[in-house]
Amino acid sequence: MSEKKDKDKDGAPKKKKGGPVVLIGVAVGTLAIGGGAVYGLFAAGILGGPQVVIHEDNKPKLIRKGEEDPYAPPAKEGEGEGGGGGKEVDGEGGSEYRTVYYSFAEDFTSNLRDSDRLVQMSVAVSTRRDYRVILWIQKHELAIRSAMLAVLADTPDTDVETIQGKQRLQQRLTAAINKVLTDTEGFGGVDAVYFKQFIVQ
Repeated sequence: MSEKKDKDKDGAPKKKKGGPVVLIGVAVGTLAIGGGAVYGLFAAGILGGPQVVIHEDNKPKLIRKGEEDPYAPPAKEGEGEGGGGGKEVDGEGGSEYRTVYYSFAEDFTSNLRDSDRLVQMSVAVSTRRDYRVILWIQKHELAIRSAMLAVLADTPDTDVETIQGKQRLQQRLTAAINKVLTDTEGFGGVDAVYFKQFIVQ
């Protein structure tokens, strides 16, 4: 008797309703989940598509007068900001940026190119950028001194006799310091070299 219920009038087995609809629903659901997962992988940059890489500018920044330098060491009692070997100076006019000076502790002495004469000088440098430049100068002072002595040894004695010659020497020394800093730290930052003492013998 139960066999008759499962057959239609012609005696053929009855088809169950809803089978294809369920399969289509499962297929659509699977595609939706899979598509969402693939989209998520694309959006996250895991699959295909251009990946955007953001490079942070990590170079020392110019510091405005009155602005706090996040890299300056804490000042010792009786000192201004930047007590770690550099001296910060704020002028009232001119540039909107403050200047930090650093003096090399030891003098520089070298012979001059194609001459028996010697030059002895005491040197300071300046930067308007954050205190990392001063810290880098201290860190790489040995390499900087070597580069500066090489510049001095390649200086003709005529350059130490005139103001224009000394200015050219200052520019060459600044370039030598910045080259060492760029090679070692990726950025120079020294604005100028100053002679505190300059003796030619």
